[in-house]
Amino acid sequence: MKKMPKKTTKERWALVARKTKETDIEVSMTLDGTGTQDISTGVPFLDHMLTLFARHGRFDLRIQAQGDTQIDAHHTVEDVGICMGKALLEALGDRGGIRRYGHVALPMEEALVLAAIDISGREGFFSALGEMKPKVGEFDVELVPEFFRAFTSNGEFTLHLRVLAGTNTHHVIEALFKACAVALRNAVEVVDPSLKIPSTKGIL
Repeated sequence: MKKMPKKTTKERWALVARKTKETDIEVSMTLDGTGTQDISTGVPFLDHMLTLFARHGRFDLRIQAQGDTQIDAHHTVEDVGICMGKALLEALGDRGGIRRYGHVALPMEEALVLAAIDISGREGFFSALGEMKPKVGEFDVELVPEFFRAFTSNGEFTLHLRVLAGTNTHHVIEALFKACAVALRNAVEVVDPSLKIPSTKGIL
């Protein structure tokens, strides 16, 4: 496995590693990045989606993953989501000054999806994804909600995804990942570093 960089600054950056009998994963995530990517999960379609996620969210994202893909991609997809969520949570720190909320209606040719995010400290994934084909190439489409569920649960944020239109399953999934990225970019943006936690509770 390629060696990952070490954390050396106090920027909004995190490095998370997870090793089980099923997967061996390292994720490096920088929130205030430029969209650079170095992603190798052993699941080509996931690599494609996460490359788009990083680029459109302007997150610097490096993922090295090995998993039991000879069985199927389920463990790898879910565990990558877990690691990305944990990296997001660590990189956010105390969340002072962030916008907290983000939303977008994003088109991808005939597909149109809505994403809305609350960096709330309360995890939740709520979706209406409609009818999609069971596979895109060799990728099991049922793993898409599994990824987002793992991501939100471990990142402790709320994500709503709605497919408003779309007939091409690849386009729909691509729009979902891009929309999540853009909404998340807006939500984690520091709008005023002098502001305290954006909640009347004083904590997120």
